[in-house]
Amino acid sequence: MLDLKRIRENPEEIKKVLLKRMDSVDFSELLAFDQKRRELILKVEALKANRNQVSSEIPRLKAAGVDVQSQLDQMKLVSMEIKSLDDEWVQLESKIRLLLEALPNLPAEDVLAGGKENNKTVRDWGSRPIFDFTPKNHVDLATDLGLIDYRRGAQLGGNGFWIYRGKGALLEWALLNFFVEEHLSDGYEMILPPHILNEECGYVSGQFPKFKEDVFYIESEQEGRQFLLPTSETALINLHRNEILAEESLPRKYFSYTPCYRKEAGSYRAQERGMIRGHQFNKVELFQFTRPEDSEKAMEEMIQKGERLVQKLGLHYRLVKLAAQDCSAAMGKTFDIELWIPSMNEYKEVSSSSNAYDYQARRGEIRMRRKESKKIEYIHSLNASGLATSRLFPAILEQFQRKNGSVVVPEVLRKWMHQEILE
Repeated sequence: MLDLKRIRENPEEIKKVLLKRMDSVDFSELLAFDQKRRELILKVEALKANRNQVSSEIPRLKAAGVDVQSQLDQMKLVSMEIKSLDDEWVQLESKIRLLLEALPNLPAEDVLAGGKENNKTVRDWGSRPIFDFTPKNHVDLATDLGLIDYRRGAQLGGNGFWIYRGKGALLEWALLNFFVEEHLSDGYEMILPPHILNEECGYVSGQFPKFKEDVFYIESEQEGRQFLLPTSETALINLHRNEILAEESLPRKYFSYTPCYRKEAGSYRAQERGMIRGHQFNKVELFQFTRPEDSEKAMEEMIQKGERLVQKLGLHYRLVKLAAQDCSAAMGKTFDIELWIPSMNEYKEVSSSSNAYDYQARRGEIRMRRKESKKIEYIHSLNASGLATSRLFPAILEQFQRKNGSVVVPEVLRKWMHQEILE
């Protein structure tokens, strides 16, 4: 959520920044509600001060034998007016909050305006594989090697689901073990969160209300409406909801493993079959809560961690800085690691590293207390995939395939796979 005070004091400046990612911005209704709300507050405070003054005089007047019925009647009317104004204030607060909730985060100063056309490749690593044979796509490789059962996955769950089998299941689990080992060695605390979350989690993460239709909902008599987490970021940002953290306890570094459940609304392109897009996939997520002055450094650390994982796997990739409209609504800056998928002749995102700055913290009232001044302020939150497997798996099969249809297992995974070649 954006800071209303900043909008009030610099509406044109904030409007200019938001136009990097929005077609139009109009603060007139928001500022009108805000002005009326502040006028109501002043009026209520004046009425309460008058009520307190008169109420304090009534005992003295009674003691002096003065009839105070008129003062009591007056205070009754004042109390009724205060209640009416309080009700109006609550309604205005709700309207203001709804308007603020609809606004995305401010793009960082160095983020370009526009959409995908303005995404910029920062660097790449490795080279696209060159084959002296006709390479297979990952669907055929996974099927021929008995790694993935797409037919039975669809039979069990419908389109967009698959089953890992045998060596395929071991390869998937080896990837997850590799990520866990790396993040633990870097000092991140492992979290296994619930997969079913309440609506407040979606709101704090910034995914609700705009993207409420992208998740799978569950109706519970005990808990009301809940949903399956679309990414464990949605859970991790809520770990410290409504808390004030000590400055010296920051940064808080977490990672979690969960399946991710998404509707993935919209039509699938013909080449996005197999595991490129699905309704359930595995992901290890990195998350940090930091002091505001430390978040840019933390973001660079998380980007480098994601790159290091892909480099250790030996996969060719590129790092891309997203333009404003291609960043998710809650994020002020995002970098994607994109893997080369030979059969598609294009790159596909396997990790997004994003800085939400104080946007999520404001929605979740996540703050810190400065050690010296005791001042309370909002923290910054960051997330990064570390990593998602549903695009890694196809990239490994396609980039490391051999002429005889076998696939070379990345060296860092062999201690869990106990083999060098999938055949």
